[in-house]
Amino acid sequence: MILLQILFWLCWLLVIHSYVLFPLILSVLMGQKKNNTMVYLKTEDLPHVDILLAVYNEEVVIDKKIQSTFETNYPLDRIHFYIGSDNSTDASNAIIERYQEKYPQLSLTIFAGRTGKPNIINQLVENSSSPILVLTDANVFFYPETIYELVKHYKNEEIAVVGGNLINEHHSKEGIAVQENEYLKRENQIKYQEGVLWGAMIGAFGGCFAIRREEYNPAPKNHIVDDFYISMSVFKNGKKAINELAAVYYEDITDKIKEEFRRKVRISIGNFQNLGSLTSILWPLTSGLAFSFISHKILRWLAPVFIITALLVNLFLLPVHDFYKLTFIGQLALMIVPFIDAVLKKINIHLSLLRFISHFYMMNLALLIGLVNYMTGVKTNIWKPTERNT
Repeated sequence: MILLQILFWLCWLLVIHSYVLFPLILSVLMGQKKNNTMVYLKTEDLPHVDILLAVYNEEVVIDKKIQSTFETNYPLDRIHFYIGSDNSTDASNAIIERYQEKYPQLSLTIFAGRTGKPNIINQLVENSSSPILVLTDANVFFYPETIYELVKHYKNEEIAVVGGNLINEHHSKEGIAVQENEYLKRENQIKYQEGVLWGAMIGAFGGCFAIRREEYNPAPKNHIVDDFYISMSVFKNGKKAINELAAVYYEDITDKIKEEFRRKVRISIGNFQNLGSLTSILWPLTSGLAFSFISHKILRWLAPVFIITALLVNLFLLPVHDFYKLTFIGQLALMIVPFIDAVLKKINIHLSLLRFISHFYMMNLALLIGLVNYMTGVKTNIWKPTERNT
């Protein structure tokens, strides 16, 4: 029974470490440390930048996307915007072609047949020529400062990847936007601290990040979350990745739980694909990079396994002490919360605390389903975008 008790507490300790202890450790280690200060000033000769975007039926957001890109304070003569259309069947291509008349820096490549985002981005990289690449998504919109704040860090030759500060401007109480926004705020801060402490930001948000052309490595075939692989593979060459909180951009994140759940399952499959491809950067285990990767991502990806294991082990611990009866009841009660929240939602009652608990278990269920799907094999990386709010 001692071994079962150790296993029970170890499972919960690993979950708590990833979600609570690790962020606290980062905050303590940060002290007064600052981000990279070797940056380009706006008055200097700024590098040329290529912005790369893969789209599939994005007529709802593509107009706003293009406008936000060119309404920048970065010199337009140093920007080229490459868009690859993955056999879009809506008005996306026509909208892009209309903007080409206004912006000669805009290029459109139309792909026949569904190709998949990673393959399109790889082709756009070959088409482009600038030393700095900014990879972005159609439902991500820039502020005037965004591009400059990303690119300014490339004066420092050690830096290969710069991530942006993702925010969600949609805050409907009926869905999960509030909970998702709080999650994003926390993630942005963790990524920033990892970058400051060790130059080891663990995975840029795929919606917007910059990378040196020479450090761009295509994701392996059929990888779903290619942006994570691309932003993490720079560590294999000893380069650094940081997060710039001033590079703010906002994303049209769906408020529909079903849509967001589907997206998180897809990301989960990609997470486990990437884990298998990036194990080499975990050595040495004593590095800040390994500590961050394990604490921030790997333990979190495995959290549903720990949660289920703790619940099953708790069953065998019920005769040991009344305390384990309380822990068992507590775990079951938390797992029931999403169902209670769903019932209350139908009668238009929205309790923030319940929604946060639901969000936590929804994310972990998506991770679990993603793990199962990964183990059964991934046949394609062709994607279907989530519904857009805009």
